[in-house]
Amino acid sequence: MTAAATIPNPIGSPPEPATWSLGPPRLLAAGYGPRRPYDRASPRVLSRDQLTRDVATVGLLGRGGAAFPVAAKLRAMPRRRAVTLVVNGSESEPASYKDRILMRHSPHLVLDGALVVAHALRARRVLVAVNDEPAAAALHQAVGHRSDARSVRIAGTGGRFVGGEARAVLRALGGGPALAPGRRVLPSDRGYRGTPTFLSNVETFAQIGLLAALGPRAYADTGITDEPGTTLLTVTGAVGRPGVVEVPHGTPLSVLLCEVGAAPGAAILLGGYHGAWWTGDPAVPLSRPILQAAGATLGAGVVCVLGPETCPLAELARVAGYLASESAGQCGPCMFGLPTVAHDLQQLVGGHRSAASDLRRRLAVVPGRGACAHPDGTARFVASGLRAFAADVEQHQMAGGCGRPLRGQLTVSPTWQEVAR
Repeated sequence: MTAAATIPNPIGSPPEPATWSLGPPRLLAAGYGPRRPYDRASPRVLSRDQLTRDVATVGLLGRGGAAFPVAAKLRAMPRRRAVTLVVNGSESEPASYKDRILMRHSPHLVLDGALVVAHALRARRVLVAVNDEPAAAALHQAVGHRSDARSVRIAGTGGRFVGGEARAVLRALGGGPALAPGRRVLPSDRGYRGTPTFLSNVETFAQIGLLAALGPRAYADTGITDEPGTTLLTVTGAVGRPGVVEVPHGTPLSVLLCEVGAAPGAAILLGGYHGAWWTGDPAVPLSRPILQAAGATLGAGVVCVLGPETCPLAELARVAGYLASESAGQCGPCMFGLPTVAHDLQQLVGGHRSAASDLRRRLAVVPGRGACAHPDGTARFVASGLRAFAADVEQHQMAGGCGRPLRGQLTVSPTWQEVAR
């Protein structure tokens, strides 16, 4: 286990989570920080075809939640039109902190990846969307140390949960509200102010920066064949060592849980609040393709641990209430479906016998009908919780509760103070 170099917090900013790595750090390696002149060589210039081949060779998947193949996204970009590149650093889920850490600690690596893609696609502008002030300050400082970053603009966005969705970010950058439009149009077809846009999240660009620097062979020196390289995970909840950790792909989940001090048999949420509860083998390898084949996801790179001293149904209800409050309020599943789901969960916590059946019936009709993915992700989170905590559901229905208080181990705060308590 190797500790990563850290940067002191700006005065007045909230405390940061601990950061470390299992094995030699890559994304969190020293030398990419904003507080020193950039002393590394400029990122390797790659043609569009070479970059596409390289990311396909290592099977690079997006790190924003959908795990979309980066090579397919590059191929979808038009060749004879002016394009825009957007780095999505909004990271609006309170359980996730990894992208903020990358922007604060390794802004030059993020910029390396963005500029590699911008050159390959001949993008005229590079926009970095961020709502975290220390991250924005680190990026501004890094840009000031580079002669190759004149096309980069740092732009603030809204901090609401739904504001982090790709189309919501593009709408906000164009001067509109940070809400996804009703029409589902791919950014590669029509993105920032109508231009074809290549958009991905912060860690994806940092991975591209590493790949450009190392080449596919050295990049694949760690990780597994199914998914070479490393990834960043935010670990929260009932653990002795919460924080952001860089792990090689293929690391067993059980090894990570041991490293952070999770209690044996603790409940595990993978992927954050649009993810799902894991009830399979605790030694499952942490790899997006492997988890996807098992019906799970790493999502936004979040691992939440729920201890036995808290009521899991009350934790679900608390987060469901938060997610309902973060609704965009522009379609029925969000405006009416999510508040009703949150209400049914509260009823279930209180021991109402019909609440579970009512809830399952509502969850079946929420997905696939919203203007964005928020209703779908929320339904997945709640439905998987009902399956994972089936014994607790029965106990609440039969006995009116489980006798355990709500500890708030699933955070709904955007600051690390609550996440790490």
